[in-house]
Amino acid sequence: MENDAIYYFVGIKGSGMSALALILHDKGLKVEGSDIDQYTFTQRGLEKAGIKTLSFNPDNIHEGQIVIAGNSFPDTHPEIAKAHELGLKVYRYHEFLGELINNYTSIAVAGAHGKTSTTGLLSHVLGGVAPTSYLIGDGSGKGIINSRFFVFEADEYRRHFMPYHPDYAIMTNIDFDHPDYYSGIDDVFSAFEAFGKQVKKGIFAWGDDKNLRKLNVDVPVYYYGTGKDDDFQARDIKRSTKGSSFDVYYNDEFLGNFSTPLFGEHNVLNSLAVIAVSYFEKVDLNEIKKELLTFGGVKRRFSQRTVADMTIIDDYAHHPSEIKATLDAARQKYPDKEIIAVFQPHTFSRTIALLDEFAASLNLADHVYLTDIFSSAREKSGAVSSEDLGAKISKGGEVIKLDNMSALLNYHNAVVVFMGAGDVQKYEREYEKLLNEVTPKDN
Repeated sequence: MENDAIYYFVGIKGSGMSALALILHDKGLKVEGSDIDQYTFTQRGLEKAGIKTLSFNPDNIHEGQIVIAGNSFPDTHPEIAKAHELGLKVYRYHEFLGELINNYTSIAVAGAHGKTSTTGLLSHVLGGVAPTSYLIGDGSGKGIINSRFFVFEADEYRRHFMPYHPDYAIMTNIDFDHPDYYSGIDDVFSAFEAFGKQVKKGIFAWGDDKNLRKLNVDVPVYYYGTGKDDDFQARDIKRSTKGSSFDVYYNDEFLGNFSTPLFGEHNVLNSLAVIAVSYFEKVDLNEIKKELLTFGGVKRRFSQRTVADMTIIDDYAHHPSEIKATLDAARQKYPDKEIIAVFQPHTFSRTIALLDEFAASLNLADHVYLTDIFSSAREKSGAVSSEDLGAKISKGGEVIKLDNMSALLNYHNAVVVFMGAGDVQKYEREYEKLLNEVTPKDN
């Protein structure tokens, strides 16, 4: 680290970028950056830290800066191009992070789904018993001086996790996603296996994933799950409206009974992975039990609030497997209420590649509504629409518009789950506004 340099982030509001900026700020380094002017959910953390955020402008780039470029921005971006012209050091986000982790006992969390939730849980639990720096995909980051652990998310998109050589890795699953980059599940598997060969001490992998079972790597792979062939097992799982409890065994050695206030089977599995890492790092498991009980979740993962007589859940789910997990959690928490899903498909390529899988997962709700597809910077259009997805859904599938969401007012004392990785929150805000307008009249 260069203490006299200014670390300038191009795309500082990106979830990983904002977290990394916060880490460097916590280490006492000078940090600033640029991004779009539109408000994003990561912005508040930067503001609270006093990190200057500018509008994109090549005039922002000058001598004395080290530039960290967000992966969404090409080298032709005016600020990045200016940095190269001036001969400044320019790192891609994943390259810089790959160097940063070498100073700690590092634990990467990789997987098609569940990375952010698991990283958040692991950083919370380890942070309660030892100094822990962390970088989470919800935009959260913390740099603790003299940290023992560094916990971070490792993103498989475009093989961005390849610069990382962590001590340990948790692999939550391997699934086909990012069809704009990966050609199929074999391509995804090859990326995870290549990353796994760079792990130094051990991998903790979900035992029910048939692809993770095929890993051929140079370190031990410890499988966790509920099956008899798993190394770390959760047995006698009890699920309630308060959360879940379960017994944990390592190769038939009883490690204790653990509880989590979180919902859904996936959170039992995430907890099991965290327990496994802690066991190998010889962390007191009684301390782990206490820390698990106090974890409240991460941003945009099953965030709940009540408006009028309705429960509203906000979740980042944008893949069929994630939708299934989110609806499973909603059923556990609210077993006696109707579950209404409002889903914003995220990118055309993902929607068309997984059309049938999306329909099957969404049909786990009692009623389903869709918004128009959220396009990305890489994809402005495609040969599929939300109406095409809606036609495959048996539990509804009506496409609602921001200026007419009255169909959602037909439900009372129920749960509405808004899901998506785009700007689905604007639909949530409009729905809340409608609820607040009509509730006095109904009473």
